[in-house]
Amino acid sequence: MLSLHVIPTLCFLLDAQTAAYQPRFDLDQGRFLKVLADAEARINKNNSDALAWAAKSQALSALMRLDDADNAAAQALKLQPDLPEALVARSLAKASKAVQQRNVGSLFMVSQAMNDLRSAVKNDPDYALAWMTLGLGYQQLPGALGGSIKKAMDCVEQLKRIQPARGDLLQAQILSMQGRWLEAEPIFKRALDAAPGDPEIVTGYLSELGGKTTGKTLGEALQKQKLIAEARRLLPSINARAKGVEAVSQALLDAGRGEEAWSVLINALPNVEAPSIIKLQLGKVAARTGLHSKDGLAFLDQAANEPMEGGTGGYASLHWRRGQILKSLGRTVEARSAAQRALTYDFNHRGAKELLNDLGRAQ
Repeated sequence: MLSLHVIPTLCFLLDAQTAAYQPRFDLDQGRFLKVLADAEARINKNNSDALAWAAKSQALSALMRLDDADNAAAQALKLQPDLPEALVARSLAKASKAVQQRNVGSLFMVSQAMNDLRSAVKNDPDYALAWMTLGLGYQQLPGALGGSIKKAMDCVEQLKRIQPARGDLLQAQILSMQGRWLEAEPIFKRALDAAPGDPEIVTGYLSELGGKTTGKTLGEALQKQKLIAEARRLLPSINARAKGVEAVSQALLDAGRGEEAWSVLINALPNVEAPSIIKLQLGKVAARTGLHSKDGLAFLDQAANEPMEGGTGGYASLHWRRGQILKSLGRTVEARSAAQRALTYDFNHRGAKELLNDLGRAQ
């Protein structure tokens, strides 16, 4: 039998163990497979671990396993209805489903997602991911669905209070999406200087620099020139961070430098922490440019048989790219099968549907 003086020590150890489990950092860094593995290990030991269920849900959303993510979020909220991580988890699953389904029911899911985010920041005003997601939601939604630039900028101020560089990122993204690139650019640069090598900031910056709205401001020639220069400048800072390497490659691809985009990926592949992201991007470069088609297909085939890290288009995008390459190689039966496989992961995948239509017309 335990003596009474041992009980406080055991309670302290249990509290310390609970406090030590903080999945937000790994989620913030895009380590979704790690988050999923850690969460499932904790759930196997204690099925009532609400935080683990919430972390599992967020990881599953990033991995595009949206039904599973929704179910895990529901379990977390059943265990702890006011848990901020669980509210964010449900919002991410619902919003991702809304984007995927694109129907009337999507409006309700978007509304629910925004309500969950508002509740999350109310329950935890220091939850950076919730402020970031809420701010982007306010910016992108029409006014009839609760969109508001003023509210988006309020989220910016809250995020700057917690994470100044990410707050700058959100502000710059909002301005860029409004067509105000000349105002956004110095704020992006400030964020990059404050957090060099942060893959989310690098990705956000290069994505907006390469966007259609920015192209209207800069003109196509200057936009491509800046994309190339900035991609090359930022590449050394991202080291082995797969999302950052992917963003650099994408910028070069959008600027018409397909061979350089390929080389950046090949050089990074042996050292990155999430090789599936690089292999999927290699397939994308091959599919869009026609360069290295057989090698691109081989990389996609490898990734299809490996765990796919989150934050990408997932297996739907992978099989769509496989289909595009197979079509270009004249392997139409396999291309059709790949497109159909993509639709089993995302039944509304526009690219896969267009590929099937193209293959049908080619018969």
